[in-house]
This record gives sequence, structure tokens and C-alpha cells, in this order.
Amino acid sequence: MILLVNGPNVNLLGERQPEIYGYDTLEDVERMVSETCAAYGLEVRAFQSNWEGALLDFLQEHRHEAHGVILNPGALAQTSRALADCLRALPCATIEVHVSNIHAREPWRSDSLVAQAARGHIVGLGIAGYYYAAVHLCSQAAAQAATEEAATEPDVARAAGVGEAGVEAVPPASGGTAWTSSPAYQRPPAATAGGFGTGDLLPEPSQQTPVEQMPRGDYEPL
Repeated sequence: MILLVNGPNVNLLGERQPEIYGYDTLEDVERMVSETCAAYGLEVRAFQSNWEGALLDFLQEHRHEAHGVILNPGALAQTSRALADCLRALPCATIEVHVSNIHAREPWRSDSLVAQAARGHIVGLGIAGYYYAAVHLCSQAAAQAATEEAATEPDVARAAGVGEAGVEAVPPASGGTAWTSSPAYQRPPAATAGGFGTGDLLPEPSQQTPVEQMPRGDYEPL
């Protein structure tokens, strides 16, 4: 499970200062993240509140179920030491997301207490920041699951053709052999021409070997 948590005023996305935050709504964000994570077999539990305590309660309640947290704390990023402490207590990673570039706005916005407790910090990419955060967390969850499975069931892994280097042979439809790298990074489906478009922007990691076949899932981006 991935937790998608949004703080004060994020419920007004699409109508609050669209020249800064754009016209996409919170519903658009939740749908995009849910579809992205579904391609990796992970569900999303979304929550938004204008109350600091409600955010803390939600994070604590689901701390043992979550594989990662995508958090837009809004202006609580600059004021909430309690929220930062809560993130430090979680057993999973948090990616902080801001729709606007907080470092290019009022000086007080650039000092995020939450960023000090987060694994990553994505700002200024519009709602695409949520997408990249989801891809990262899902990829990490897939890598961890594969590592745990290989550690507990080495015979099963060898029988499936996975060697010590984590490379698996996959027979392509056209014959011959295609090779996929370890699932430490799985590229999500690319967006369609009229879609959200972020899938085509993802850089391939240096260790990724080009493949003819990749698992795609059913993701249809915005």
C-alpha cells in the first residue's frame, strides 16, 4: 500500500491560484497515483485534511501497512515539527511533493522541516511530481519484495532462471532472448499521445539494459 497524504488547502487544487498551482484537481491527482501504483500491484490509500492532528493520526494508523508515503504537507512543511517527527517514526520512506517551486517563491517557503525527514523532495513539476514519487516508491517496493523472496526461496529463484546477478531470461514473441535487469527499477507504461505525458520523461537508469518486453500493467494515464 502507498499512502497519498495531502495537507491544508490542497483540496482546493484547480481553483486556488491556478496561475501557480494549475487547473488539475485533487481528484485528478488521486486517480493518477492510484492508476500508476496499480500497474505495480499496489493499492493507494488517499487522505486530505486541513488539520495537522488528523494527518498525524492517519500516518500513525497505517504506518505498518504502508510501503511508502507521498506527502504534500502544504504550508505545514514550514511550520510542523510534529509532522516531521511523525515521518521519522515511520518504517517506510516518504517523498515530499509540492506542486509549485517553493524555492522560487516567498523566502519563508523554501525552508521545509518535512524535507529533513523525507527520503526525497520533488517541487515545481505540477502534479507530475506525484507521479514520479509514485514510480520511485513502487519501484523500491518491488525491489525489496524481490530481494526478500530471493533470500527466503533461493531454490525457487534459481528455478525461475534468476541468477546471482539478478538477471532473468525472457523469451520474446519473435524468438531469441531478451534480457531484463533486476526489478530494482521497473519503468511504468509510457503515456499515450493525448495522455498525461510523464511516462516518456522518465530517464532510464544507467544499469538498465534495453529490453524488448517489459511488464506494463493496465495503467492509462491522464
